[in-house]
Amino acid sequence: MMEYQLYTLPNGIRIMYKYAPSTVTHACILINAGSRDELPNQEGLAHFIEHLLFKETERRSTTQILNRLELVGADLNAYTTKEYTCIHASFLNPYLERTIDLFEDIVFHSTFPEDELEKERGVIQDEIASYLDQPEEAIMDDFEELLFKDHPIGKNILGTTETVSCLSRDDMKQFIATNYNTNEIIFAVVGDYDFKKVSKLGDKYFGGIAPNYTHKHRVTPSLATVGRHIIHKPISQTHCVIGNTAYASSHRNKTGLLLLNNLLGGMGMSNRLNLEIREKYGIAYTIESNYTALTDTGIFSIYFGTDAEKADKAARLVHKELKKLREQKLSTLALHQNKQKFIGQIALAEENRMSLIISMAKSLVDFNYVDTLPQLFEKINNVTASQLLEISNEIFDESKMMTLLFEPKQ
Repeated sequence: MMEYQLYTLPNGIRIMYKYAPSTVTHACILINAGSRDELPNQEGLAHFIEHLLFKETERRSTTQILNRLELVGADLNAYTTKEYTCIHASFLNPYLERTIDLFEDIVFHSTFPEDELEKERGVIQDEIASYLDQPEEAIMDDFEELLFKDHPIGKNILGTTETVSCLSRDDMKQFIATNYNTNEIIFAVVGDYDFKKVSKLGDKYFGGIAPNYTHKHRVTPSLATVGRHIIHKPISQTHCVIGNTAYASSHRNKTGLLLLNNLLGGMGMSNRLNLEIREKYGIAYTIESNYTALTDTGIFSIYFGTDAEKADKAARLVHKELKKLREQKLSTLALHQNKQKFIGQIALAEENRMSLIISMAKSLVDFNYVDTLPQLFEKINNVTASQLLEISNEIFDESKMMTLLFEPKQ
């Protein structure tokens, strides 16, 4: 979220660079393609592709791919979200070209061999089973599936054992051809180089990629599901998520809701939910809120886990805090304190340079610009108490919220 330099290749791929005086470089390649772009009955495809990018290319074996950076002490990884696929690496400065070479190879020249496909299919099915064994993880997936019923955003990023078992090599190649648009791919670097070197290497390795400007058709979700839903499971605690759809990433109220989320159940121990439910009453070890902004919608949620007999009280206390925000304007002092807290947390987060460069790449994909820290701080400082009251009444309206409970089987 600081100044950066940008170079766009003729095929549309953009090279983003931010200077940082360090012996360690962080780089990522961000692709505007995620699980929401999958066709019906192909749930888990984007994530499956992410796994197989590391398996075999036209000129490297799996072992050669993994050793290419690890043998020089670098860290290579990837992840898939609803809207993005991201490959990232951290490495010592001399290995920039080695990293760019590998990124280009795995993203654009993977072969998806059948033997590796079958092995990784089993690995992903084990990953799905592992998540199902963690109710605090599984409940979020189930909550989103209920909230966005029958819409791709609501589908589990990992897919299901049934859908993953049916995905083929042809499915993967078709998904890439349809969704890996070169004008929606960012190669981003934060490190200690001359920008000419970064752009020259970007041109050398990415410049020969054929342009792909396939039109991506994303359907905006309709009205969300509301009400109270209970699922009984063989667990010892009750897990609960309370939430609602929220603002898209371009909405004027996004900054205000980010501030409210941080005040309510964000980072640290001094947020309202933690002070009221954990510190005052001691009825939940974990309680937190989260706001995720997507390109055409958003998700606001509050999660807690507690003993079954305490769950109703915990839920009442959550709604009590939400009601306060709907009915009472923040005082001038409280508003100032919460702004200062949020600004400080953002400034500290900038020290995590990998998170920073990925965040910058996402902003470039979504908006074609990246806010500087002063610009971001100005947006936060411009939020008013009246605006927060308006947001609270829109997003925290109890009649519009959905509750999902995982309760222990009797």
